[in-house]
Amino acid sequence: MAMLKTRPTHPLTYQAYDRRLGKQGRVLVLLSIMTLFLLGGIGTRLGYLQIVEGDRNRQMADENRIRLIPKPPERGKILDRKGRILAGNKFSYSVFLWPLAAKKPEWPQTVRILSRVLNMPASEIEGRVKQAGVNSPSLIRIAQGISPAQIVALEEHRNFLTGVEIDREAMRFYPHGETAAHIIGYIGELNEEELAARRDQGYRLGDVMGKMGVEATYEKVLRGTWGGQQVEVDGQGKVIRILGQKIARPGNDITLTVDLDLQKAAEAALGNRPGAIVAMDPRDGSILALASYPAFDPNWFARRMTQAQWEELQRRQFPFVNRALQGFPPASTFKIVTTVAGLESGKFSPDTVLMTYPALYTGGFAFHDWNRAGFGPLGFTGALAWSSNTFFGQVARRIGPKTLIEWARRFGMGSKTGIDLPGEAAGFVPDPQWKQKTFGEGWYDGDSLITAIGQGALQVSPVQAAVMFAVPANGGYKVRPHLIASENPDRWRQSLNLKPSTVQVLRQGLRQVVTSGTGAALNVPEVAIAGKSGTGEDPPRPHHTWFGAYAPADKPEIVVVAFAENSGGGGASVCGPMVLKVIQTYMRIRDR
Repeated sequence: MAMLKTRPTHPLTYQAYDRRLGKQGRVLVLLSIMTLFLLGGIGTRLGYLQIVEGDRNRQMADENRIRLIPKPPERGKILDRKGRILAGNKFSYSVFLWPLAAKKPEWPQTVRILSRVLNMPASEIEGRVKQAGVNSPSLIRIAQGISPAQIVALEEHRNFLTGVEIDREAMRFYPHGETAAHIIGYIGELNEEELAARRDQGYRLGDVMGKMGVEATYEKVLRGTWGGQQVEVDGQGKVIRILGQKIARPGNDITLTVDLDLQKAAEAALGNRPGAIVAMDPRDGSILALASYPAFDPNWFARRMTQAQWEELQRRQFPFVNRALQGFPPASTFKIVTTVAGLESGKFSPDTVLMTYPALYTGGFAFHDWNRAGFGPLGFTGALAWSSNTFFGQVARRIGPKTLIEWARRFGMGSKTGIDLPGEAAGFVPDPQWKQKTFGEGWYDGDSLITAIGQGALQVSPVQAAVMFAVPANGGYKVRPHLIASENPDRWRQSLNLKPSTVQVLRQGLRQVVTSGTGAALNVPEVAIAGKSGTGEDPPRPHHTWFGAYAPADKPEIVVVAFAENSGGGGASVCGPMVLKVIQTYMRIRDR
């Protein structure tokens, strides 16, 4: 029979046993309390994570297995009037980074490799990631248009580039390089300020937008809508399945009124002279060509610009300034406006004849004719043909500054034409109020005389000058220059309500400029041309030169204005040959 274990009967033994049992009980109780405390803490934390932080934690888990692959839209093409591509797209390879997939210990090495292979500062790569956020579930574009050699180099380092991907995407391409650069403009990736301002319009990090020219004016039309895929990936970043997809919608194409062949002819005629050439249909204001020099290659902005390209741009003289839209003294081309102001004032008739002189004198100032001898008696047509300063000075004296200034503004000077290009200057028409405010003195007789021949503070852009030449060409309408074709030409023009006799005098005088006056170099047998030269002072620099013309003289289809900045020489000798080349090209290609 088994013996039962009993308490010891000896007093000392009993007390020792009781003390040992009490100590073990207290330890057991303490361990129990600690266990309950720890289990309670863990339970409370689990409850907090599941109930309070559940949604956030599920999102973080999803972001580590669900990737958003954005698909940028293909930008709409820009075409010339015959459907030839001026700005299109071609596929190239880009480098993307997925921050969530990159392991923190490997990050410095990843940046170092990308920086070396892509020839990008490490700070630029880190800045892009910082801007997107290190927890971004979307791929971040790091570089576009990488070369085959760069692709090979990245693949060689594939084991050290976790989260780095190479993919094809459409990239802007300008097949004719610098041709029509100031019309087309260029695109560029949004900077931080632009992104912040346009985020509510659907723009995102890495997006591009038009920064100049038609690319900027018609950004909303050309841009398109982003698409993308939501995919599930495994621990190695491989796609398991596509969870959702939105097809990117391409932008709309735009057809311009510009003719590529005529544009090339205008740029060739201008050559390497700083200046501009504008060719326009006088019947409705359609721009056929618009050249400005110096120019730039918009392809340089479609990808990261190289140091050599940047240095080349710095060597050029303000290549981003569209000189066709900037104001300069119009010189004697402005005598078209002075003629209209004189005849429409009622103080002169088409048959008026005035004696011309070596100079007119006012307030101690000598106002010379350009030949320093005068031309004897002249009517308006002869005065235009020989560009007599003293003739038009007398006209300005009699009609006064108010009438002259009013007609300059009716022709659109001092206001933007509204051409659909950014950066247009309004030009400037001085008046007595401006002179009093600026110089603290009144308007003198000499101010009227100098304004009447297109000098002084008067500023007109080559596009505004083209609008001026279109008035006699189209029979008295001010047109609005534009680059997008329209089926309704009346939308683009406004009658100046000129007397038919005024238009007739203008047309006769401008034709006589070419047949027997200062523009005789344009008197060619294949087409009748009417036009006017100008030489604008710009002291202490060499003067500017102008020539504006339209053709055929009896039924005009084209207006051409050429401007050479600080060229020196005469308007007919410097700019006349440019205009002639463009008109001859137009006559050769117009029916193609």
